[in-house]
Amino acid sequence: MLLKFSHKESNSPVAYCALTVKSGTRDEDPKYNGLAHFTEHMLFKGTLKRKSGSINACLEKVGGELNAYTTKEETVLHSTVLAEDISKAIDLLFELAFTSTFPQKELEKERDVVLDEIVSYKDMPGESIYEHFEQLLFEGSPLNMQILGEKKTLNRIDTQVFLDYIKANFRPDNMALTVVCNMQKNKIEAIARKALAKYCGGDVVLEYIEEGALASNVKHHDAILKEGKKFDVSVHKKSHQAHCMIGTTAFSCYSKKRIVLAILTNILGGPASGALLNNSLREKHGLVYNVEAVYTPYADNGIFSIYYGCDKEDVERCKALIKAEIDKLVSTPLKESVLKAAKKQLIGQMSIAQDNNESQCLSMGKSLVVYGKISDFEQMKASIEAVSAQQLQEVAKEVISWDRMSFLVYN
Repeated sequence: MLLKFSHKESNSPVAYCALTVKSGTRDEDPKYNGLAHFTEHMLFKGTLKRKSGSINACLEKVGGELNAYTTKEETVLHSTVLAEDISKAIDLLFELAFTSTFPQKELEKERDVVLDEIVSYKDMPGESIYEHFEQLLFEGSPLNMQILGEKKTLNRIDTQVFLDYIKANFRPDNMALTVVCNMQKNKIEAIARKALAKYCGGDVVLEYIEEGALASNVKHHDAILKEGKKFDVSVHKKSHQAHCMIGTTAFSCYSKKRIVLAILTNILGGPASGALLNNSLREKHGLVYNVEAVYTPYADNGIFSIYYGCDKEDVERCKALIKAEIDKLVSTPLKESVLKAAKKQLIGQMSIAQDNNESQCLSMGKSLVVYGKISDFEQMKASIEAVSAQQLQEVAKEVISWDRMSFLVYN
């Protein structure tokens, strides 16, 4: 059995490592919705070797950090330490993944913590509306399940449910170890092999993946654009502001058109102040504090969405302005000078992100479990440069045309 592994050498005294598991909310039994996220919490509550206090202290006593997060499709354990302590960090990640015990006593306490997290999340409509929108859009698909779960589903979970989930999903061939560290690859690989043998014996082998190379046994899903459920829903919330989502299904991770849609999303509602929606809704008309467009690709589907918050009486006016910007992108090709500037902007954003070692370590892990490779930055840059105005317009027509959009408003 092979466990994917990749390493990038850095000049920093700080080392980053991550263990990415290709298993998230979509891999749960619906009657245990919230299990993946609950598992992430419980990994810190005891192993065959340590109790919860000892797990947290293991890296803290050398000034390091240990953390984790769960998405619809991945669970990620990651740590930050000085390079001299990287062996401790890697060993601990494998210990948590392969020897956690999920003690019933800790389970009962942590369930209350997660239930409190759900209540807090629902008190943040600007955050919770995203997941609510996905629930509606992906109805009938595993992608519609909530990451945090619900009280009734969490109450069904016991130690055996955790152990069954771990056995089915926390397999070495379903994982990737990534390290960004000021240490040569062969030394990091030796550390990782030693730790892996300690917890998995000789049956598991590290498969080192160089940048641009493809791992063995990589499986890709269908890349066609799928239709989601159409809806127009309003929910009354006790808040001074309306929170609004507009969106539709989009390309999956494996579509060749995802780069084109990523550029289009950035032009329309990316982080720059000059993004079309920010320029219209905020700078020109002063109707919103925040408006953003987001494209999230999943293994077999994707979502394009626009979020804005405004005064309740301005919901429809904002919607009309958004429609106007989208209609222009659908009907009129971008000027070459505008497209060139948009490409440079996106490449610049990506280049700056590449300079963040922690972000790069996490990105490498996701890339390995999704694509079976570490994407070469120069190849990604070339793909962006190759996009034409005609391709942008075609993707705008295919994905973000107004007749495909669904609507969710908290007012």
